[in-house]
Amino acid sequence: MAVTSGEQQTSALRHTAIRRAGEQGLLCDENVVALPMDVGYRGPTACAAAGITYRQLDYWARTGLVGPSVQPDSGDPPLYSVRDILLLKVVKRLLDTGISLQQIRTAVDHLRCRGTADLAQITLMSDGVSVYECTSPDEVVDLMQGGQGVFGIALGRVWRELEGTLDDVPGERLSEPLADNHPADELARRRRERKTG
Repeated sequence: MAVTSGEQQTSALRHTAIRRAGEQGLLCDENVVALPMDVGYRGPTACAAAGITYRQLDYWARTGLVGPSVQPDSGDPPLYSVRDILLLKVVKRLLDTGISLQQIRTAVDHLRCRGTADLAQITLMSDGVSVYECTSPDEVVDLMQGGQGVFGIALGRVWRELEGTLDDVPGERLSEPLADNHPADELARRRRERKTG
């Protein structure tokens, strides 16, 4: 069967889009280590890890965009979970690229419905106006080819950055791990044992 010049051009464009997505770190990451879900962080630590000001943190919590979701047993003020801090970092990056707060709220609400294990497999793409969720390299490439993917945020990459940042900051161990839509995996268990042992 002969390949037409149109098919060759489409194949070349797809190959270029795949290369660009890989260079930009936009493809989903399978090698993300699970962060401990039995640790909470105070506001200043969440700010430092997410790269935001305390004023932003306070405003986003008061308006319900992203707030602390962990209520310690001791009755102390609520703490930020790893997942909360991941969402804070995503909000910051989307704001920095000029996405409207309305679109960011929609994206964050959608991400809240996803299990923690699923988040690392998502790449958020945007054309500067709308935010799109991609869960496979093919979806990322299709958006880039169609001109809709002007920039993207691979949550797996943000997750790895957060892992490095939170390894060295104080957290407060909770008596019960946070519930999630998915059971804790083997990597999360090993990491908790390594930190406590």
